[in-house]
Amino acid sequence: MLGAPTARHFVIAASLCLATLSSAMAQNMVSVKGSTLNMRSGPGTHNDILWELKKGYPLQVVKRQNKWLQVKDFEGDTGWVAGSLTSSKPHHIVKRPTANVRSGPGTQHRIVGKAVYGEVVRTREKRGKWVRVERSDAPNGWIAKSLLWGW
Repeated sequence: MLGAPTARHFVIAASLCLATLSSAMAQNMVSVKGSTLNMRSGPGTHNDILWELKKGYPLQVVKRQNKWLQVKDFEGDTGWVAGSLTSSKPHHIVKRPTANVRSGPGTQHRIVGKAVYGEVVRTREKRGKWVRVERSDAPNGWIAKSLLWGW
């Protein structure tokens, strides 16, 4: 006869659920492929343009309808984009007023720059609670994952 589940069993089950959720979220993320992309009120070019998004802007896919994706951004706004104009290249967006960009993955590393709210950064590597980012016209480096939204 099997015994009752232990705390270890629950930790393992929770870890598997988180890994699955994390993998599912990564698969449900896209970024803007070209220089700009129109987010629309519905699936199709006949719908109103809500926003114009810039290259790399990360979006979470909520629903798929033919060649259109219903997406949500880091502020929770939703709209529709043409799937062909999106990419699977990982990006993040700064979700705090400012974020220190550091020379390495940790607060012990020196600050090499600052990123601001809404700035899109290319994701290059993830290490624990840190993300190595590439920025256009600004120093590259590491930002704490808690200050970012995206992949």
